Amino acid sequence: MMGIQQAYQCLFLGAVLILALLIIISMIRSVLGPRVADRIIAVNMIGTMTIMIIAILSVYFEENYLVDICLIYAMISFLGVVVLCKVYTGVYLRDKNMEANMEAVEDNLSQQKQEVHDYYENE
Repeated sequence: MMGIQQAYQCLFLGAVLILALLIIISMIRSVLGPRVADRIIAVNMIGTMTIMIIAILSVYFEENYLVDICLIYAMISFLGVVVLCKVYTGVYLRDKNMEANMEAVEDNLSQQKQEVHDYYENE
């Protein structure tokens, strides 16, 4: 029975270390970009991996209140990403002097396609 406990402890420790490494990589991605959308996705990934670490610690320490903290953190992380997307959309529309309509959406999509094309063409 003791061997199984040690195996679980090693598994939990390994999972937390891998997630910590992935969080560091996501932080680098959120700084480097190249686009704002990439940064928003990286921030969302950091939030999701943090939730997974808290859930693993909940099982490891056998503390049920950490699951509640996971749920609260998930809601806050989701709201943060929604706010970032709204701010990004508002800044884009302000720069283009457009209203939020289908023309603005189509212009944004065409600009993103061009940026992706230019990015991969330069590499």
